[in-house]
Amino acid sequence: MVTINALDLAFTPALEMADLVRRRQVSPLELVNIYLERIERLNPKIGSYFTVMAEQAIADAKVKTETLVNATNLPPFFGVPISTKDLNSVAGIPCTYGTKALINNIPEYDDVAIAKIKQAGFIILGKTATSELGSFPYTEPTGFPPSRNPWNLEYTPGGSSGGAAAAVAAGLSPIAQGSDGGGSIRGPAACCGLFGIKPSRGRVSPGPAGDKFNGIATNGPIGRTVADAAALLDVMSGNVAGDPYYLPSPECSFLEASLQQPGHLRIAYSTKFLPIGEADATCKQAVLQTVKLLEDLGHTVEENCPDFSGLIEPFQIIWRNGVAAGGIPPEMLQPVNRWLMSKTDSAIDYLKAVAKMQIVSRQIVSFFDNFDVLLMPVFLHSPIRVGEWSHLSPEDIFENIVQWVAPCPPANATGQPAIAIPVGFDSKGLPMSVQFVGKPAAESTLIRLAAQLETAQPWILRRPNLDNI
Repeated sequence: MVTINALDLAFTPALEMADLVRRRQVSPLELVNIYLERIERLNPKIGSYFTVMAEQAIADAKVKTETLVNATNLPPFFGVPISTKDLNSVAGIPCTYGTKALINNIPEYDDVAIAKIKQAGFIILGKTATSELGSFPYTEPTGFPPSRNPWNLEYTPGGSSGGAAAAVAAGLSPIAQGSDGGGSIRGPAACCGLFGIKPSRGRVSPGPAGDKFNGIATNGPIGRTVADAAALLDVMSGNVAGDPYYLPSPECSFLEASLQQPGHLRIAYSTKFLPIGEADATCKQAVLQTVKLLEDLGHTVEENCPDFSGLIEPFQIIWRNGVAAGGIPPEMLQPVNRWLMSKTDSAIDYLKAVAKMQIVSRQIVSFFDNFDVLLMPVFLHSPIRVGEWSHLSPEDIFENIVQWVAPCPPANATGQPAIAIPVGFDSKGLPMSVQFVGKPAAESTLIRLAAQLETAQPWILRRPNLDNI
């Protein structure tokens, strides 16, 4: 077995890591020890993990290392470490949902997505930090250390999959499972300079749990490369009996799609989100420089955008009632979640909101009859500082959230696939990113396009400087 630099291994893409394991160039136990050492040293300052599963990860890695000696036909990610989000159940491990009220909640089952991750050969390093109940686009739940952006520790890594993105960006995990109910994969991926996929509704099973949010939330991957995220989406995809939403398997795997050219695409773009407003200068720059690159690559690009204004009210009604359905006593929650719970609606108003969201969603999806892809900002302004809004009233915080994350929820409402992809860095050293939304069930189109952009402007060569934190 050859010696490979531990720092380089920590930032090695997951697929390359799997190949190193299969070729016996590195062992699963060596990989786990590298990440556990980095987690022990860096996590107290970054706050990416709530629970580190050191004992379980080492035991799993030892078994896999021994198995590797004579193994054949290994699963695709045999021996590769991964992190999972603390909104998802891993049997025997606390699942807090970002609230101290559930600190002793230890599920006896794996979520379907987690079971598939285990079946693919991954070794789970731990449960990553999330905002309380997954409600916020920053990760600062009461009773836990705040998650920080590895590129600049004064800033948020986003939320609610903030810990997942911070872990991957800091080299505390090669790849991560996240979830997205209003931008919770795309926002953290954007804040941390990573590639994130919000899959189509029905692509990834929500089982065995029920759906309290009318299909707006889904599990998905966060990775350093398009191929890594595509391959993890392959792992998590698929339905189980009784799922409320269902999609057939794609014609080819998402990993195969990442190796294919996208062909000529019709792409709409906008830097505005009416009636909220226009993106700030940095986010607007990210979109416009991507427009130029897309044109240089031969795509047809024109400024155009659906009308999203009708989604805002019904989406908020569905979201706040989903928060209330969690069943946590209000006095045990942060002020914004308490405020949201105080505004819960009647069953009649909720069902009216669902119907309205479905009607507006049909109108938005029809926009894609004339376009393959929509390019937008991920958020309307750059990342906030950790604690920046903590002095504000719940009403003002909620309004600030709406003003920030507005471009993300529409894809959750319609169930369309959407991705966040890095495009450079701003003057504060923070990553810049853009969002692409695709036609229903057309993740492969987005993945092909993302891979083309990744080749044209590679981002994986950059790493945050963590030497002095």
